[in-house]
Amino acid sequence: MKAGALLAVVVAVVLLGGAAATPPHKPVDVQFEKNYVPTWAEDHIHYLNGGWEVQLSLDKSTGTGFHTRGSYLFGHFSMQIKLVGGDSAGTVTAFYLSSQNSEHDEIDFEFLGNRTGEPYILQTNVFSGGKGDREQRIYLWFDPTKDYHSYSVLWNLYMIAFFVDDTPIRVFKNSKDLGVRYPFDQPMKLYSSLWNADDWATRDGQEKTDWSKAPFVASYRGFYVDGCEASAEARVCATQGARWWDQKEFQDLDGEQYRRLAWVRKEHTIYNYCTDRERYATMSPECTRDHDV
Repeated sequence: MKAGALLAVVVAVVLLGGAAATPPHKPVDVQFEKNYVPTWAEDHIHYLNGGWEVQLSLDKSTGTGFHTRGSYLFGHFSMQIKLVGGDSAGTVTAFYLSSQNSEHDEIDFEFLGNRTGEPYILQTNVFSGGKGDREQRIYLWFDPTKDYHSYSVLWNLYMIAFFVDDTPIRVFKNSKDLGVRYPFDQPMKLYSSLWNADDWATRDGQEKTDWSKAPFVASYRGFYVDGCEASAEARVCATQGARWWDQKEFQDLDGEQYRRLAWVRKEHTIYNYCTDRERYATMSPECTRDHDV
């Protein structure tokens, strides 16, 4: 390679913050019962292939859900989900982490159903110290009802990164120095549920659930958990700094990942609390750091 071309490559790498993206480690598929148990309405949970696949069913009587056996303080958490097909208006399929107290922390994926032929909306949110109201919404760039796709969270002391397959769709950095509370000392369980939310989920509640289309079914597999397991009262991770998701290359996204995030922001984002001046007169201090504007 000629000197000029080599210099151009070096400059590009420096400016973009790194070379190729460093994606999270690939999840290892396990059976449902290894990490999860039903939360409610167990009769609406159907086990397939010896527990390697699970279906949640929603009808007019009830939805259903499940949660992890343990609680975790940081880690990488992934689920493969095939969402409710057809007319899913009014339904919400959720995959999230949450602590159990009044000033709770929470990290959310919420899939908002829609009428047949209309795109699914994926809403993400982060609660810290009981404060949420950090909603972002995107249209997915594929049909999430046709096949399984991976939805994952990488959470460490430095950032929370949301991924759809290998594409980062959001990052929420530790901005305690800016006065923004960050989830760091409250262990969380993982939850997933399928439920009726037709008072708000689709077009702000204008579209109601069509119960003639029930049962609504969401399918799951993977059930991967790679976290620092901790009691609900723990305030530190016993292996802090020793796990792969704690290492330097996972303390931030790199240049390629930020380019992909910028593509999501430009082409697929339909709501961002950071740019909502009707709702918030001033922008939250973390928004610039998180590449949300």
